[in-house]
Amino acid sequence: MEFLGGLSVVVIIAVIIFLIILIYYVPVGLFITAYFSGVKLKIFKDLVGMRLRKVSPVIIVRSLISATKAGLQLKTDLLEAHYLAGGNVPNVVNALISANKAGLDLTFEKAAAIDLAGRDVLEAVKMSVLPKVIETPLVAAMAKDGIQLKAIARITVRANIERLVGGAGEATILARVGEGIVSTIGSSSSHKDVLENPDNISKVVLKKGLDAGTAFEILSIDIADVDVGTNIGAILQANQAEADLKVARAKAEERRAAAVATEQEMKAEVAKMRAKVVEAESEIPKAIAEAFRNGNLGIMDYYRLKNIQADTDMRSSIAKPEENKGEKKNG
Repeated sequence: MEFLGGLSVVVIIAVIIFLIILIYYVPVGLFITAYFSGVKLKIFKDLVGMRLRKVSPVIIVRSLISATKAGLQLKTDLLEAHYLAGGNVPNVVNALISANKAGLDLTFEKAAAIDLAGRDVLEAVKMSVLPKVIETPLVAAMAKDGIQLKAIARITVRANIERLVGGAGEATILARVGEGIVSTIGSSSSHKDVLENPDNISKVVLKKGLDAGTAFEILSIDIADVDVGTNIGAILQANQAEADLKVARAKAEERRAAAVATEQEMKAEVAKMRAKVVEAESEIPKAIAEAFRNGNLGIMDYYRLKNIQADTDMRSSIAKPEENKGEKKNG
């Protein structure tokens, strides 16, 4: 009896496990929901096959139900393939439903490609219907008169379904518009012209076709704010003047150093000449003594020479009265 009781428990457990596996692989409830929603599926080929192919029947069936109710006919194989490729099946189906209601030409293949490219295809469809406004950061540029202007622009863009795969994103749009603003302000003769007609920036930038190669279509560019910044021209002129002054000072210092060096050289030459004069003057007494011994110079000649020398010294002292005064004061 105990054996039969144990066997009954094992059988019950096996039956329960079998029912759980059967319910898991054969989602009868999901099949019934799909059937009454108008989605024709085969329970073993489709639903059980999805389990065996590692595909979520819940995601696929619910997506098929949503598409069928919206009037779209989608094949189960396409949804399974997109699921296995790592795509977001509900997002793609919802995007197809939105595009169909908005009258946009969007096929499943194109929507799946956009989704696999990493873009939100549902958000793109919504942006195609309802354009999005993106705002540039503060863009600073300088007009020709040297005055800096700071501008902020609001760009109204619409998603371009055809260029979503491989097209550049919002960052490229912002960069191009910022570059266009800088170029337009920089080509203006005066900052006053920009302040008086800020819409000219929008017109010029919009004509450049900045949305080429992007996933968006630019509908409008509006300048939200323009402020006067720094007088860059005056700052540059002041910096240039300061640099020129430093150069002039350096050249003047170079000339002064050269003059000091020349003066020192001249002083050295004068000192050499004075040394030669002193040396020559030291030879005079010897020459006079030699002249006395040889009889070439008499005593009267000597006294006449001394008188001439005294007269010369007197004339020199009269010609330099200031030096004489200085010598007296020092004495």
